[in-house]
Parts: sequence; structure tokens; C-alpha cells
Amino acid sequence: MNTRTLKVDKGVDNDDGYQQSVDCLRNGGLVAFPTETVYGLGALATDQDATKRIFEVKGRPSDNPLIVHIGTKEEVSTYAAEIPESALRLMDAFWPGPLTLVFNEKPGIIAENVTVGRGTVGLRMPDHPVALRLLRLLGGPLAAPSANRSGKPSPTKASHVARDLDGRIPFILDGGATGVGVESTVIDMTSTPPAILRPGGVTVEMIEAVIGPVRSEMRAEEAEAPRAPGMKYMHYSPDAPVWLIGPDLIQIEQAVRTLTDKGLKVAVIGPDELKTDKPSWYFATGAYADPRQLATHLYDALRKCDETEADVILAVEAPAQGMGVAVMNRLKKAADGKRFFD
Repeated sequence: MNTRTLKVDKGVDNDDGYQQSVDCLRNGGLVAFPTETVYGLGALATDQDATKRIFEVKGRPSDNPLIVHIGTKEEVSTYAAEIPESALRLMDAFWPGPLTLVFNEKPGIIAENVTVGRGTVGLRMPDHPVALRLLRLLGGPLAAPSANRSGKPSPTKASHVARDLDGRIPFILDGGATGVGVESTVIDMTSTPPAILRPGGVTVEMIEAVIGPVRSEMRAEEAEAPRAPGMKYMHYSPDAPVWLIGPDLIQIEQAVRTLTDKGLKVAVIGPDELKTDKPSWYFATGAYADPRQLATHLYDALRKCDETEADVILAVEAPAQGMGVAVMNRLKKAADGKRFFD
């Protein structure tokens, strides 16, 4: 298959590119497109055969549900059986935006492999002009996980998508680098109080300011199907093994010495303030005090490690508050929980 990358810059006539993408989706094909979080791999969410191809192309476990993207708030009532008043408040506050709401689904509409038979559906309205235009021209919902091979760092640029999926999908809509950098927050509105299943671009503090207390439930048991992406499987991993390390320059340089003394090449991912010339490569991700910068640059830094000869990657831990919670969630998944000095 020949994968075509279609530029959809604001200053360019994009009508033909969008129409080709919509025609592809309506005919059961896949299209990668940018959202404000990461690039998504979209298929018509009501088409069981099309959504099956997402799992095949990504190598994604069949029990890992897909989030459904919609172009307007009004579409929620088409797919959700019940819409709590608290969900309406969250939609008013954060949609379009990086927040996925899980509802009990209306049966027989969304493809069963999207919801993995759980009877619930995760819906979000992305805050990106390309995603919204595509959805509104299509006039239907898109099931869209991140547009990467399963387990690898999520793509925040069209070039990341091409690296993983070239020759596997027909179209990539190139809308430039994404802004948020990590996937949406997922909150289960079917439980009382609502439960955060995955941290993301909308923080717990922001949510609680709108609807009051929520609880956290970010891990699925090994034997059960996860209720949201990112709860069960190892994710976001570059080729070399990742180890977490504290935000301490002495610790970082000591760890680098220990590893290089063993003949290993080391890459470090960390904030600007801790940049050191001790490792072979240091990929700075922004100011430590600004976890939103760390989130924006995280996946790009992990992917840059794959362009080096690093044997080991040390990833500096983020602050455990605000967007730092989402960054740490991804880093722990990438490292499979391993910490260098534990």
C-alpha cells in the first residue's frame, strides 16, 4: 500500500485532501489525523470491519477499547444511553478539548470491537481544526487510538506516524505538531463518584473544580478487559529499555557513570535545568516547573532516543501534580515501573 501524506496547512487549499480522506473513511479505510493531544488513527466507528483494521495495523490487543471522536456535543445523545448532569457540566467546561467521557452506550450503533463488549463507550470532541473539519465533513464518529504501532511512543508529528505506519494506511493528514502532547484524560461517568481511568490534558484539579470529588482507578486487573486505553498494557516504549530516575543532577550523573562503566551508551530525557554532558545524549523537554512543557515534548524525546545508539534511557520523573501526573503515568508505562535506584 502507498501511504500518502496530505498537508492541511491553514494557508493552503485543502478541500481535495479532506474529500479524499472522507471518501476513504466512508469506504472502510483508515486515515491518520492530528488532534490537540496526539495523532489519531481513524476509522468509522460504526463499521466493524473498518475498526478491525485499526487493531490489525497497530498490532493492538483486541480487548483494548477505542475512544470515539465526534464533531459536535449534540452527537453524544446518539451514542450514550444516559448523560448525567455532571457530564454536561464537564462538556461545557472542557469540550472541545482533551477529555474523554465514558458513558453507558446505546446498543447496536458503535461497532462491538470498539467497546470490546463492555457496554460502555468513551466519547470525546477534539480541540483541533483538522480533526473537527474531518469529523464534520464525514458526518459520523471516528474510532481513533494513537496512530502508532502498539506499545511505541504516541506520535505528535506526521513524521512519527509515517515512521510507524508507512505502507500500512492510505492517508496521513499532516497538520503540524500537536500541542498537548499526551492523550486525553479519561473519566468514567457511569460510576459514583466518577472515576479517572487515565490522566491527561485535563487535570484532576480542573475536573474537581467543576463537578466536585472524583476517584482514581488507573489500572486494570490482568484477567479483565480494560475500561479505557492505557490501563493494562505496557505503552509508550522506545527500543531501548527505560528506567525512571529522580530529578537530581547528582543522581543522574552517578547513574550515567555506573552504566557507562559497564560499556553502555546512555540517553537521558529530562528538564532543561538538569541538562548535563555526562550521557551520550540528553533530550531536554522544557522547564521542570511547567509539566505542560514536559508533556508536549515527552513523546518526541522518546522517539528521538530511537534515532541514537542508546542501550539504556534514563527518564527524569516529573512533579506529581497537575499535568505532571499524566507525564508520570506515561513514563511509568514506558519503563514498566522500573526505577534506577530502587
